[in-house]
Amino acid sequence: MELRHLRYFVAVARHLSFTAAAESLGVAQPPLSQQIRDLEAEIGTALFERTTRRVALTRAGMDFHAQALGILEKSGEAVDRARAIGAGVAGIVNVGLTGSMLAGPLGQAIRDFLSLYPDVDLRIHEMSPDRQISMLKAGQTDISFLRSPPHDADLVSERAWCETVSLVLPKDHRLAGRATIDLAELSRERFVFLRLSDSLFAKYLWDCCVDAGFVPNITHQVVEAASLTSLVATGLGIAIIPEFVARLAHADVVYRPVTGKPIRADVHALWSKEKAGPLITNFLELVRSGGA
Repeated sequence: MELRHLRYFVAVARHLSFTAAAESLGVAQPPLSQQIRDLEAEIGTALFERTTRRVALTRAGMDFHAQALGILEKSGEAVDRARAIGAGVAGIVNVGLTGSMLAGPLGQAIRDFLSLYPDVDLRIHEMSPDRQISMLKAGQTDISFLRSPPHDADLVSERAWCETVSLVLPKDHRLAGRATIDLAELSRERFVFLRLSDSLFAKYLWDCCVDAGFVPNITHQVVEAASLTSLVATGLGIAIIPEFVARLAHADVVYRPVTGKPIRADVHALWSKEKAGPLITNFLELVRSGGA
């Protein structure tokens, strides 16, 4: 049984005339009649009562008509859904990130995407940077956003937006009154840091300190950049955080630009070559426009 059998049957049931049904379908009547006979033979029962004067549905035909309408409706929905997914306006997008990413352009891009593409199910997965890479490569997420992304032949990387860093100090710190602070002046300070074991960005910040002439004295390490501000507020140390994270103001700290050799916190979008498609493209377009 094929969908055309159901369409032919529904047309005859609607018109209760093989001639009128054939005209509505744009086919000749003899092939239409043969298709209905084939359908009845496959089912094993008559669907229509035929006389020289009238065509009527049998009891089996009435029930089959209701079922056929449902199947055709579902098949139409499936076609529409497939077309929408192919066009990038429906489907599921799994996004890997750390929560602090939402403080930058990504947060607005997600809001715009959900508004423009209401039939897309966008799912956020908050996780450490190294976990993001493993999830991408396992096909469990579609796209991730990372600072200092790894070089991986299986992944496509593109800078999503540019970002610098800020220094976070307790508001009563000896340097809090300064307009800017050179990184080299911080050699004797205690630092709270992103976790070095799973963040290439944390390792990059470590290298920046070494380039400035000192090895940072790290007292605590965390996964999430937004947590660093709270640790600074408690007096556990100072921190270098991404620019947009510094916009999440805290009453007990101050934020100051860092001078010296420029420190970058640019965010890159990463996705698997096998996952590239309209959904990812449409989402990235909004991220790019927000990060311009």
